[in-house]
Amino acid sequence: MSVGYEPWSADRAAQIIASHRDMAGATMPILHAIQEAFGFVPEPVVPMIAESLNLSRAEVHGVVTFYHDFRREPPGRHVIKLCAAEACQAMGATALAAYAEQKLGIEMGETSPDGRVTLEPIYCLGLCACAPSGLVDGRLVGRLDRTAIDELAAEANR
Repeated sequence: MSVGYEPWSADRAAQIIASHRDMAGATMPILHAIQEAFGFVPEPVVPMIAESLNLSRAEVHGVVTFYHDFRREPPGRHVIKLCAAEACQAMGATALAAYAEQKLGIEMGETSPDGRVTLEPIYCLGLCACAPSGLVDGRLVGRLDRTAIDELAAEANR
């Protein structure tokens, strides 16, 4: 269930930026590629992206902080994302998220102190017919309930 990322490297970040900088609207593809490589968007990459795209640091920082999907800290070894969109809310996702927070001992958007698990909201996975749904280390999971959260927590503890 573990997600593996590269350790932060300015050289690797520069390669990623260079490979995406000529795309139209390159900021988002660069940020997604950075997060895919490192698991988060490290602060030192913001000025690198800004310089490469002739943007201000504030503009790049604004994009990183505006979108919920971009992390500014490394994630845990396991990432559990619970859908917070309306269809999932209607099927009990809010109560399920509260249960997951209690079960994992962290709040939404946090990583456990031991780096074991990160719990995050996500907004619509397109699994409305299987609500509530989530992503567990990139794997889609539908029809979540307390038993499923218990199983995910046990899996993350291994």
